Amino acid sequence: MLGAWAALAILGAFVLSGLKVRREYERAVVFRLGRLVGSRGPGIIYVIPGIEKAIRIDLRTITMDIPSQDVITRDNVSLKVSAVLYFRVIDPNRAVVEVENYLFATSQNAQTTLRSVCGEAELDQLLAERDKHWITTRPPRSRNHQGSGSVRR
Repeated sequence: MLGAWAALAILGAFVLSGLKVRREYERAVVFRLGRLVGSRGPGIIYVIPGIEKAIRIDLRTITMDIPSQDVITRDNVSLKVSAVLYFRVIDPNRAVVEVENYLFATSQNAQTTLRSVCGEAELDQLLAERDKHWITTRPPRSRNHQGSGSVRR
């Protein structure tokens, strides 16, 4: 009789270990035996222990500092430019499946875009129209997008 109660307690603990709570701004991207099942949440979700794996994705706006970049303008003047990156994940499934590390990939994309935009302008133009050179982008419609929309400044 004691063995039955112990087995029942272990089984109950195993079943309850699959309950997860996701906040309003979080989603869980769930894989079942290595295949994408989809995203779940917010609220109480159930992940089958041992069979499913959940990866937590934050949907809030993320702020990231872009390190100073050495840029050569169109008139061959070298300067250092720093920036701040604001972005948020739009599609958590694509952010997890289509790129290994979406945070690093977005940061590298922002650095490249910053150098590219500053390299297309002359120094006088950059200084005179500083406010106009804030870069705002929407997610591209291309196939290689990581599932995050970004606003870069």
